[in-house]
Parts: sequence; structure tokens; C-alpha cells
Amino acid sequence: MRWIPAAAICAGTMLAAVTPAAAHPHVWIEMRSDIVFNDQGLITGINLMWTFDDAYAQMALDGLDTDKDGVYSQAELEPLTKENLESLKDYDFFTVLRFNGEKQEFAPIVESGQIYSNNKLQLHFQLPLKTPVDPVKGEFVAKVYDPEFYIAIDYVKDDPVTVVGSMPKNCQLIVKPLPTDAEVEATRDMLATKGKDWKPETAEDFGAIFAQPVTIQCQS
Repeated sequence: MRWIPAAAICAGTMLAAVTPAAAHPHVWIEMRSDIVFNDQGLITGINLMWTFDDAYAQMALDGLDTDKDGVYSQAELEPLTKENLESLKDYDFFTVLRFNGEKQEFAPIVESGQIYSNNKLQLHFQLPLKTPVDPVKGEFVAKVYDPEFYIAIDYVKDDPVTVVGSMPKNCQLIVKPLPTDAEVEATRDMLATKGKDWKPETAEDFGAIFAQPVTIQCQS
């Protein structure tokens, strides 16, 4: 299996370590994303573009250049793309979209594909919401992360998130910063005082506490 889902390899790692900050990633992903709006100003989903680290890319590509021409065509990459997306589906694609605090369900993936260019392997796909949401009526929050931190998923520094489609004029996209070292340490100290059955009040998992949020906020 070329894709290595976190939960299948190190299930329980996060709970055993109390916090993902104590775990160590084995795959690294640089990410860009788009929040997708329709013509009515409703949020319909999110586009994700993941660029994998070189070590994972070489492992994943091994044996896929079937015609030995040194180029990975779409046809040669298609089995890898299918395998990746089928595996990721079991973990909700490491993506949590919330509206007014409620976790949203996804419809089937659209517009997916994979390319290998400039010695980089990139997977892209769109996650549509099962039911579009109106950002004017509440806060929309997107987080993309591996709760067990086997895979480190980090936004690129320049233009990490954009908007596609018709975002209402009274709304704005906000990419919130990652927690500072001091905030992470304070969170770890807080978690150390909790029992194993404790869960965040927002019904999120532990990993969400450390994930970088992207929000759409609108003025009434």
C-alpha cells in the first residue's frame, strides 16, 4: 500500500503521548487550499493541494513509470491517486469543516488528480459539502490535520489559502496563526491535568487544538 494512513500505523499514539506535540511525523505535506463558494454566496466545499516530501514521493512512485520514459503520466499516476483517496476517505481526508461549531458532512470527491513535476509529487482534490452553508449566518472554520501527527500537514508561507467563487462582500477570509510555543506549552500543561476520558468542550479531538484554523467571518 503506497499511502500510509496514520490511524492504521500508530493508533493510540496521540492518547498515549497526551498531546500530538509529543509525537513525531513520518510524512510531511505542504498545503494550499481554496474555500469554494457558489454564485449564491454559499460555501460549497474546499479545494486541497498537497505537495509531499521527497522521501514519501520516491516510495510512492516506485514502479509506476511503466514505460520507463522517466515521465509519470496521468495514466501511470491514476492508480496511486485512486489508492490515496480511497485510503484517506476512511479518515475524512484529515479535514474538518465546521459551521457554528457543528461538523459538516462531505459529498463524494470531485476534481481530483495527481502530478509529478519539478521533482515534486502533488495531489489535489475538492471536498464538497453535503449541504452548502451560508457564512452570513454563522462562523465557518476549516482545519486540516492528522490527529495522531504521523503526517505533518502545514500550510505554505505565501498565499496559503484563497477564495474561489462569490464570497459575500461583507465576509472575509482569515488564516489564523499557529499556536506559539508558549501557547502550546500552556495547552500541554492543561492537558496533563485532565483524565484519559476528557474531551475538548467543542467536541473536537486533541489534534484540533494544535491545528491551524482557516475561518470565514461575516459582518451582519
